[in-house]
Amino acid sequence: MATVWRTSIKVAVLKMMTLELTTKIRNRKAIIGIIGLGYVGLPLALEFARKGFRVVGFDVDEKKVQSINSSKSYIHHISSGSIASAVDVGFSGTTDFGRISEVDVVIICVPTPLTQHREPDLSFIIETGHSISRGLKAGQLVVLESTTYPGTTRDVLRPILESGGLKAGQDFYLAFSPEREDPSNPSFTTATIPKVVGGLTPTCGELANSLYETIVVRTVPVSTCEVAEAAKILENTFRAVNIAMVNELKMVFTRMGIDIWEVIDAAATKPFGFMKFTPGPGLGGHCIPIDPFYLTWKAQEFDTPVRFIEMAGEINTQMPYWVCQRTLESMSRRGIAIKGARILVVGLAYKKNVDDDRESPAYKLMSIFSDYGAEVDYHDPFVPSIRLTRHYPSFAGKCSVPIANAPQYDAVVICTNHDAIDWESLKSNAKLIIDTRGVYRDSNANIVPA
Repeated sequence: MATVWRTSIKVAVLKMMTLELTTKIRNRKAIIGIIGLGYVGLPLALEFARKGFRVVGFDVDEKKVQSINSSKSYIHHISSGSIASAVDVGFSGTTDFGRISEVDVVIICVPTPLTQHREPDLSFIIETGHSISRGLKAGQLVVLESTTYPGTTRDVLRPILESGGLKAGQDFYLAFSPEREDPSNPSFTTATIPKVVGGLTPTCGELANSLYETIVVRTVPVSTCEVAEAAKILENTFRAVNIAMVNELKMVFTRMGIDIWEVIDAAATKPFGFMKFTPGPGLGGHCIPIDPFYLTWKAQEFDTPVRFIEMAGEINTQMPYWVCQRTLESMSRRGIAIKGARILVVGLAYKKNVDDDRESPAYKLMSIFSDYGAEVDYHDPFVPSIRLTRHYPSFAGKCSVPIANAPQYDAVVICTNHDAIDWESLKSNAKLIIDTRGVYRDSNANIVPA
């Protein structure tokens, strides 16, 4: 009888907590805490602020926090004005994770990179989980947005959060809702992209769903955290596999003397059964080069081979080497030795018109050319200098050179086709151009597709 009574009390308390937080969310009285103020966390924070919520942004980078509190942007496609507007309605940044206890909702937007051996690196999630657990209080909602393998929320994050004695689904709420940011995409913003939401329990899922309903055009509730985690992995693996296919076709068609870009444009005229993907010098960004490896690693636990996905990863990983080989061949035909040659890499960001250089294949290209003994510089109007990176620390501090210097280089390798670059001028002045993005479609002896 006593057990039944205690269970009834717990259920009643949970219902009261759920109603209280739901009401706070509905009335825009809930305080939102967002951990990680990068390309995912900052747009999310601004959207919550725009919708009337008070937002506290947490980050270990003091420069980002100072920029926010000074209403200054540090991301190219986000204006300082939008940050100022958010600050005016209560948005603030802090490095003090002790303030976790002040917020009603905690949203985790931290990186999930790979180790040197291409295994998942969950250190940022784990460290963040410990920081939250020290200030976690009953009735809070914690949502993980970082892309990861199925099971991370339940099996990795939940035990850390529960280490202080509170239980997920009983004393606090836990959910997963994958980010779907596409920096600088004019067609979609944080508010207009549907949001997948999965909870540890049905109540957790419903509460998280009610939260995101306040800021996005449509939510897509799913049954569990694992389904939401797997959906994100599927989205990015789909892209990685298709990009690998066109990258492989690019290599084949190049040897055949066929223009891959003309082939793709022709195929794209089919109004059904075809989706256009384009090749490049390799994969970049915070998701597509990484997420498939999270899945292949997790699949080993279930003795299930994923050879198709692994092969796609191998193709995309090898693309910078293929581009370098094409460059070496083209220089050799012109009597230019790679050792001591001057090479200019155009475009350091992983995609056009953004300042995001995470996992950019340009770094790998620069590293390979340097290993061959070449002198390598880069030009990128969005990345004036190279920050310290985990994999390429030797490039830290290197600055973008003017594109007008292109005639001084033995070869110019196009990695990113920013609209801000005067491509016609480059075409007229460069001695040799290695084009990995299909910038130039006309026949020219000094332009080599790669």
